[in-house]
Amino acid sequence: MSSVRPLEDRILIKPLTAESKTASGIYLPETAKEKPMQGKVVAIGPGKLLDNGTRMQPTVKKGDTVVFGKYSGTEVEIKTVKHLIVRESELLGVIEG
Repeated sequence: MSSVRPLEDRILIKPLTAESKTASGIYLPETAKEKPMQGKVVAIGPGKLLDNGTRMQPTVKKGDTVVFGKYSGTEVEIKTVKHLIVRESELLGVIEG
């Protein structure tokens, strides 16, 4: 089994699936769905290397639900599942609760 280990301050995210139905019950075609901007953290790099030789610990952890910019990161496909690799600085926030 192969796995991906992000480097430095990069984070591997599995984007949440786009809604296929609106709140009022209307089903959306694939072309009308917006790219999701939320996802679950799957893996985290060791942190950014600082000038003094220490590493800054990431502020997110595996399993967190995060919000990222619409065009952030790089899409990668791992075992036919699309993931996103972003730098920690590209994250906009963590959804709590």
